[in-house]
Amino acid sequence: MLQQTESSLVSIEGLAEQPWNNILAYPRGDSRTCKSRINELRSLGVKKVEFSGNVRIGNVRVLGKGCTSLVVKALLAERKVVLKIRRTDSNRPSVAREVQLLGLANKAGVGPTVFAASRNVIAMELADGTDILQWVKGLQGKGSTGVLRGRIREILQQCFALDSIRLDHGELSNLRKHVIVGDRTTILDFETASLTRRVSNVTAAAQYLLIGGPVASTIRRRLGLTDVSDIVAVLRNYKNGRSRESFDRILMTLKLL
Repeated sequence: MLQQTESSLVSIEGLAEQPWNNILAYPRGDSRTCKSRINELRSLGVKKVEFSGNVRIGNVRVLGKGCTSLVVKALLAERKVVLKIRRTDSNRPSVAREVQLLGLANKAGVGPTVFAASRNVIAMELADGTDILQWVKGLQGKGSTGVLRGRIREILQQCFALDSIRLDHGELSNLRKHVIVGDRTTILDFETASLTRRVSNVTAAAQYLLIGGPVASTIRRRLGLTDVSDIVAVLRNYKNGRSRESFDRILMTLKLL
């Protein structure tokens, strides 16, 4: 078996070989499923798959591993993209629902752009950057507070856009897993999103960023926010109506306008 230490770029045809087939048809790695998924990738226009990242499955590196899918980089035509590949033991029959919900988010200007999808694979925009926790901890130097203010505003504005279309992300109480900060700020992973739950995107994100999250006290100090009760009050007011006016009151209270 390949002893992978660095990233590996594998052609579509090469995915049928070990250990790549174990990733494409994870966790069983059976040849029939692998062949079917290679055909799916080919139909989407995927040319090569890049195995790299901080997560290891055996000797293979990937970007991410969840309960229902694996995430890897790939080349779609000449564009670097992310592939979200449904696990064979997933409790979801396909990725269709996630594609639909992410498509709605895209129309609101939120989330990585979906380029193509099949029954078991989503090809979407590659969001390069750092998770929000590490980004805040590493932010320093002249002008950094202004940069921080802009990013916090951007996150909350994206959350308000989701609230406005009544699409609840469902996982924004832990932004570290779901927000990447790079050239722009991207909210990720709409797998558990819902159009039927009461939306709480703005309030969940604000709670993490400014009240209970691991860097909330750092953010409050840098933004000059001394009274948590003022933040709680405007969030409670917003929760009761979710209007543009009540959202702007949040931004003013947080000194983001």
